Amino acid sequence: MILIAFGTRPEWIKIKPVVDKIQGIVPFKLLFTGQHTSLIDDSIKEYDCSSICIDDDICSNRLDAIVRDILLQFPEDTEITSVMVQGDTTSAFAMALAAFHRKIPIIHLEAGLRTFDKHNPYPEEFNRTSISSMAEVHLCPTSTSSLNLIMSNPYTRNIHVVGNTVLDHLVGINPTLNDFVLVTMHRRENHKMMSRWFKVINSIACREKQEYNGLSFILPMHPNPNVKQHQDILKHVKVVPPMPHKECVDYISRCKFVITDSGGIQEEACFLKKKCIVCRSVTERIEGLGDFAFLCKYPNQLLNLFYKLKDNTHSLVEQDCPYGDGRSAEKIAEILYEFDTTSR
Repeated sequence: MILIAFGTRPEWIKIKPVVDKIQGIVPFKLLFTGQHTSLIDDSIKEYDCSSICIDDDICSNRLDAIVRDILLQFPEDTEITSVMVQGDTTSAFAMALAAFHRKIPIIHLEAGLRTFDKHNPYPEEFNRTSISSMAEVHLCPTSTSSLNLIMSNPYTRNIHVVGNTVLDHLVGINPTLNDFVLVTMHRRENHKMMSRWFKVINSIACREKQEYNGLSFILPMHPNPNVKQHQDILKHVKVVPPMPHKECVDYISRCKFVITDSGGIQEEACFLKKKCIVCRSVTERIEGLGDFAFLCKYPNQLLNLFYKLKDNTHSLVEQDCPYGDGRSAEKIAEILYEFDTTSR
């Protein structure tokens, strides 16, 4: 039986297609580690899901609390033959570490992404490289991510290129180009610059409104207080509460282009043939750079890049999405069935 662990909305979004595909085929249990209780949508209520109680009153650092409590409360279930974690969160690392200490095989979904800078993104780059060193099965979104694993350890086995499961939600959507820009900002490495990012975005939005009668801006406000404290800057931007994933996808499918620091939205925009400005100093999703994604390392670069994209975005991007074809869960289900059968 596979124990599938997750704690954030992005993890659940990327795990859910796999869960749906293996129902009745591969036995599994779900374990929710509880970071994003406010962002997990009602879809999780459809499933039998246990949880770990994270007592963050004891530790001043919530990440420390997650690691400690997962190690202490890891379910002692003799039926568990493997543990699957997704991505690069600290809870995913902690769950993998707990499984490793119990000699339970680890399956890593979205394996092999790298910036080769352990401080950027922090601590995600450390988390995912550490999970890779412990994992038995590596489910990679692209050939580049699989090559990253081979280069770091030529003896790594069970590497599978399956695409990214976030794209499975998007099959059948017909994108259009409308006169608005979707903006999302939340990453830890941008917190110290968030006011600067927001000032530039607000300035562009004001200019578009007053001088050009052009593009409008919509920004779902992330609940992290380090982001939310700066929302009053955005006087010319439509600021809305966090969106359910389905609604966010709808906005991506209809916008002119995207300004984001999100990894998942880079992939979704790419699949929906949209360009995006990536407000980060580095991205681990390099396959879309140049055709779909355009790196903006500092706020003072955003104005020029914005108008460059605006002036050159008259139709949907023609190139194929490099992150998958929307059938990742189907491929993963076959791999998990074979692995679970041989692990019993």
